[in-house]
Amino acid sequence: MVYEHTNSKGKKYFLHGKGRLFYFAGTQRDNAIDLPEGYNVVENQTTGLPMLKKKV
Repeated sequence: MVYEHTNSKGKKYFLHGKGRLFYFAGTQRDNAIDLPEGYNVVENQTTGLPMLKKKV
């Protein structure tokens, strides 16, 4: 299952992973992944871009 996040501005982002590197993109590609265990999604207040943050 692919993780999808809709930001506060209404734009959809899909989570992708390449090894230990995680990033969000506006289109779904072959390397789209589900939300990794131990992480949650936060949003940049200014730009609305989603980011992964490790749970403490």
